[in-house]
Amino acid sequence: MGTVQKFEELEVWQFARTLAKDVYNLTKNTGFSKQLYLKDQMNRSAGSVMDNIAEGYGRGSRLEFVQFLSIAAGSVEELKSQLYRSLDFQFIRQDEFDQLYNNANLAFKKINSFMKYLNTTSVKGTKFKERTEAKNRKP
Repeated sequence: MGTVQKFEELEVWQFARTLAKDVYNLTKNTGFSKQLYLKDQMNRSAGSVMDNIAEGYGRGSRLEFVQFLSIAAGSVEELKSQLYRSLDFQFIRQDEFDQLYNNANLAFKKINSFMKYLNTTSVKGTKFKERTEAKNRKP
């Protein structure tokens, strides 16, 4: 879409990738060895953020991209809830919670800003490029 040639170039995806790595590194600590379900949920939520951004981009449609960004934003909110459980169960320290929560919140804001941009642009997406070009050609 636009001048971006692959999803890896999207700043929002790059940030989500870093967030997923940070979650993975956090859940490696020993507190999570007693609660594997929470560790797994957190890693799946964080991974879902970057995966949905990539899948939405790959759909080649602006509106589908927005839909998948919305799912990614939901996954960020899910991760934030899981961070609270991790803090409440004393698997993480307050400073670890604060740092990851702030990064998750920033990811949420970046995703929402990108959705707002996509909802205001006239670019339809690569899926429609040939249709538009064909329509503009006159016989």
